[in-house]
Amino acid sequence: MKNPISSISLALMLVLSGSSFLHGQELFHLGMEEETISPTYSFDYIPDFTFGQVAQRVKKMDTEMPFELNDRIFSFINYFAVRNRDYARMVLERQATYFPLFEQTLAHHDMPDDVKYLAIIESGLNPRAKSRVGAMGLWQFMPATGRMYNLQANKDIDDRMDPELATDAAAKYLKSLHKMFGNWELALAAYNCGPGNVRKAIRKSGGKQTFWEVYDYLPRETRSYVPQFQAMMYLLRYAEDHNLFLEEPTYPVAYKKIQFNQEIDLDQLAQISGLCIDDLEHLNPSILNRMVPSSHKHIALKVPASKAEYITQNQQEFKNAVTLTEERILALRAPKNLDNTSPKDTGNPGALVTYRVKSGDVLGSIAQRHGTTVTNIKNWNNLSSNTIKVGQSLKIYSNNASSTNTLADNSAVINQNGSKLYTVQPGDSLWLITKKLNGVTIDQIKKLNNLNSNQIKPGQKLIIG
Repeated sequence: MKNPISSISLALMLVLSGSSFLHGQELFHLGMEEETISPTYSFDYIPDFTFGQVAQRVKKMDTEMPFELNDRIFSFINYFAVRNRDYARMVLERQATYFPLFEQTLAHHDMPDDVKYLAIIESGLNPRAKSRVGAMGLWQFMPATGRMYNLQANKDIDDRMDPELATDAAAKYLKSLHKMFGNWELALAAYNCGPGNVRKAIRKSGGKQTFWEVYDYLPRETRSYVPQFQAMMYLLRYAEDHNLFLEEPTYPVAYKKIQFNQEIDLDQLAQISGLCIDDLEHLNPSILNRMVPSSHKHIALKVPASKAEYITQNQQEFKNAVTLTEERILALRAPKNLDNTSPKDTGNPGALVTYRVKSGDVLGSIAQRHGTTVTNIKNWNNLSSNTIKVGQSLKIYSNNASSTNTLADNSAVINQNGSKLYTVQPGDSLWLITKKLNGVTIDQIKKLNNLNSNQIKPGQKLIIG
């Protein structure tokens, strides 16, 4: 047996004598087991940092919106880097989706690139964020301010939640505020609390013209707003120094725009094209009820790039299949607008009936009669107030209707030669028929009846089983 001590002694002598033929790895192979030391990494490790270290990093930042570190900004850096690291990581995850759009838009308007960090403070980069006072979207536009920048909203579409439209509007608004105050910090403050409150703070300060000089006269929320923005400017630049990493990288969904120039039923489009409805909703956050109504038929629908060519090639065929019917519009609005519903409302909006308003009727009594709520009736009929008039027709999903024109009583189904036939009713579409016939799909109906398209007409007999 080889003596391990002799081997080590020989190796040390060779190393000390300057011999170049024996390397470090070979030293451990001489009678010793090689030890492998793997690097360790702790995702939860929080590095220490001082005010001075952060101040030095801030000085090195290449930005058109420079700031000097102070205790207020440092406290927010500490908050996001230590106490609320989950929020910082969430922002890191979402920035790949929205920052390229922000950067392109800000460059187009000749504005500082760092303005993009403001959307983090506004919404956490959530395009469907809603504040307690009704501000919406990535840039949290209130309805009145949104309308100033042509961001329209109704029950089905809210342009404030469209990333492209809202970002362009935010850039224009912020640029006008900067022109008004000549200072980016004051412009950001005005974005938060309104230019009137900033002017008031300037007057109370004796005419001072910087954020920190008027700080004590601003609303409490605005005093935190600008320092939080500056903390994010710093933290996302130096995320690695604070051990802020994503366990897995995120990539935005590649998409292309397709213009249908018509109303669109997104559920139906997803079904016939093989799209995931969640992807459609993610790419089109301004669409609230899975449909594009006539008011926004000009909208360019974003679809995953992997399906865009297939949809484009079959667009003419799809157009008929995805067209909205009045019944379908009501059905799409119903599930997402159920407020204070009774158990029987939940998951089943009831049978569709047309109710004609009589003398003495009010929405409350009509809702009670049909086992639903006033809010539901207003949503189903796009009513902006509780005012109704005698003779007005209301579409209602009634839970107390004594009869319906659905397939509950199988009135439209007949048996012939062992096959079940369905007679197409006025207003029917293949989608509606599949909803009436549980377990039957559009593809099955088309195959059973040798249909090349989704077009059907009242009175037509369809084999359904």
